[in-house]
Amino acid sequence: MSQFRIGFLPLVDAVLPIVAHEMGLAAREGVHLTLIKDRTWATVRDRLAYGQTDAAHLVAPVAIAMALGLDRAPVPIGAPFMLGLNGNAIAVSNVLAEELGIGMEADVRTVGERLTAVAKAQLSMGRRLRIAVVHRYSSHNYMLRYWLAACGCDPDFDVEIVVVAPPLIADAFAAGEIDASVVGEPWNSLAVERGDGVIISSTSRIWTRGVEKLLAFRSELLEDRRPDVEALLRALYAAGQVVLDPGHTDMVARLLAREEYIGLPQAVIARAITGRMICQRGGEPTRVEDFLVLHGEAANFPWRSQAMWLYSQMVRWGHAKPTEEGFAAAAAVFRPDVYRSAFAGTGAVLPGASLKVEGAISAPLGAGSHGGRLVMGPDAFFDGRLFDPDDPFGYLASDR
Repeated sequence: MSQFRIGFLPLVDAVLPIVAHEMGLAAREGVHLTLIKDRTWATVRDRLAYGQTDAAHLVAPVAIAMALGLDRAPVPIGAPFMLGLNGNAIAVSNVLAEELGIGMEADVRTVGERLTAVAKAQLSMGRRLRIAVVHRYSSHNYMLRYWLAACGCDPDFDVEIVVVAPPLIADAFAAGEIDASVVGEPWNSLAVERGDGVIISSTSRIWTRGVEKLLAFRSELLEDRRPDVEALLRALYAAGQVVLDPGHTDMVARLLAREEYIGLPQAVIARAITGRMICQRGGEPTRVEDFLVLHGEAANFPWRSQAMWLYSQMVRWGHAKPTEEGFAAAAAVFRPDVYRSAFAGTGAVLPGASLKVEGAISAPLGAGSHGGRLVMGPDAFFDGRLFDPDDPFGYLASDR
């Protein structure tokens, strides 16, 4: 039986490898998993880079940054499987929630404009709102910046963006160290449960199918152990089918609640799986459409255009250079070829293309595919913008 050591953070979107391991789906494919829990993305990244793990549950832009060597020597990375889209809430302190006076009932642009107004008022009094994200190279950071900028806020001047590890977000709210955060579940809900935070929106309202976590491998291992990797992908796909079934929600939440995985109450964890969020302590559940997409609608397919959009944001905020080579290198991190090879002949629906215009789907849409009929869910950006992977520099120019 082939062995894989997989690093992960205690987040709900780590569920697929956990379910694949615990329910015997990996073993059925001839794969044994050892799951290694960490507290920061930097540690997960470093374990992967130095060979302490074989694969990692990883924030997509971190994988791109590793491959491009943005902070250190490049580590060639391949990501053939997406573990989840979205899954992040936007939470604020109780004090800031009172100042805003609006929350989940409002559209995300209105929330952003109100947050911008409060931030600028605070700035005029010599204080910047402090907003936590989970890593410099994180989808959380880029989604936050995209949203704020579109709402009239300069995220490099009007607010202070800091890095806080996901398991420490609730403690940071309790200590008064942050005013707001963008983080994956269940750490927003923990702050709500403790009475130290209020959820006001979600990243799914910024980009309906926002790329989030992926399964990353060092490219050398990916090629050397290609058949084993493909068997692992099939196990993860089967886990996605389990998680997608509402009849399994209680079982999956109970599994994630165990100390070796997340270690928080089952009821808190179930909120993200069902998309029924309690936004304020003692409040009623609010249905958040597409809060976390774990399977179906090609959610697990590594679209290279998504990697290119992330790279456009890295360029926009000064984290990478605006070059054709950079866009190509970012796109090459995502490996749809491995995905297609893993599922050829299985009956799984495989997209016929590897790139698409991001943000162009406003309603469920049939798309070209192999192996069956593919219906793509809406992937719109809240401001209606489109990212055409054939013209990334035109997209960058429109930001100016």
